[in-house]
Amino acid sequence: MCLMTFHWAPGSATPLRLAGNRDEFHARATAPLSAWQDLPLCGGRDLEAGGTWLAANRRGVIAALTNVRDTRLKTPDSAPSRGELVAGVLTADDPAEWLKALAGHHAERYAGFNLLVATTRHCWHLHRGYEGVSLSQVAPGVHGLSNASLNTPWPKLEAVRQALAGNEARHWRRHTGHALHDPALAEPALLPDTGVGLALEHQLSAAFIVGEQYGTRATTWLTLNALGNATLTEQRFGPLGRFLGDTTLTALNERAVP
Repeated sequence: MCLMTFHWAPGSATPLRLAGNRDEFHARATAPLSAWQDLPLCGGRDLEAGGTWLAANRRGVIAALTNVRDTRLKTPDSAPSRGELVAGVLTADDPAEWLKALAGHHAERYAGFNLLVATTRHCWHLHRGYEGVSLSQVAPGVHGLSNASLNTPWPKLEAVRQALAGNEARHWRRHTGHALHDPALAEPALLPDTGVGLALEHQLSAAFIVGEQYGTRATTWLTLNALGNATLTEQRFGPLGRFLGDTTLTALNERAVP
């Protein structure tokens, strides 16, 4: 993903509500949200590298990934696809130990990333950036992630985060949808400097990127309830923002079934 906001509320009826956009080249082959045939996961899938940006397993765990955009951060030679990290943590026997091992020994093999992992009781954020690798527990509340670190106040991130924080729970999808589908560009004075140049920085400042070659490919809403059941709704878009369809799927927590 490239932009997401989420409400982390452990102990509530819905510990996690998340909404976000995936931006990508339109030519990159992608499978829509579905139950995978080779792994017990539900999510969209990058058909070139085999990974994903957001998925849920059937044990009450979800994971989401964003790339870090910072030209100071050098990508190692032969770096693996970051999309494999989501599937990796979702198929691990112990997500907490898997994350500790990744943070301590393996994260620097990859280009920069943010990995968000949540169960009904815990939410972790692993960041691999220019300053190094950090793993932390996320505090309850409304947060946002884009292509920097957690809650970095980029204009589009602040807008989608406010859309989630400022509205009642029963309207959260509608309000976050409005914010995530906003193609407006940020004022030049408010742009971050990630090293890609002003023109590209400006193009990427929109929550919903409209383009013929590159743009927003999907918007996804996810809820994780207290039983560990995850429901995902995905809207898909083609070149110039053309709507292609939507899918809703629930990954039932098999461990919650008597």
